[in-house]
Amino acid sequence: MPEDIHELQENAEHGAHEPSLAPVTMTMAVFAVLVAATGLAGHRAHTEELLHQTRATDQWAYYQAKDIRRRNYELFIDELSVFTLQNSEQTQKIKEKYAKEIERYRAEEKDIQAEARKAENEVLVEQRRADHFDLGEVMLEAALVICSITLLTRKRGFWQFGLVLGAVGLVIAVTGLLIH
Repeated sequence: MPEDIHELQENAEHGAHEPSLAPVTMTMAVFAVLVAATGLAGHRAHTEELLHQTRATDQWAYYQAKDIRRRNYELFIDELSVFTLQNSEQTQKIKEKYAKEIERYRAEEKDIQAEARKAENEVLVEQRRADHFDLGEVMLEAALVICSITLLTRKRGFWQFGLVLGAVGLVIAVTGLLIH
């Protein structure tokens, strides 16, 4: 980043000697700011993506723990059915107790599973947003470089092409903000 600023400063000095290149240097300065802002937005989107992925992973681990416990209770009820016990009335109460626990775990598993899927969907949204920001950043960087060629060649066609490329990059980056 510091070398980019140094390069922009050198290009601005070249442009100061020729007033007709002032719009080019101003365009480059604007593109540099847009590249920085788009890069920051992209980094934040990637961070959000990772946070949602972690949340989804945690939810799936929680789901698995509940499922294991529910299966243990089911196994316990099956064992009670196989073994002959002295007090069948108390055995029936224990079976009913664990059957209720099994149903409670099944209900909880559905909620946990829904939460995990919701987090996975949020990961996909953040991935799409990050992709837009990343592509917009690349397009803006390319526009900045192409505009700087104008300072070297003094051909305004490069500046015009850079403007078009920058506009495309800005539109792509802004669409990242619209993704929800």
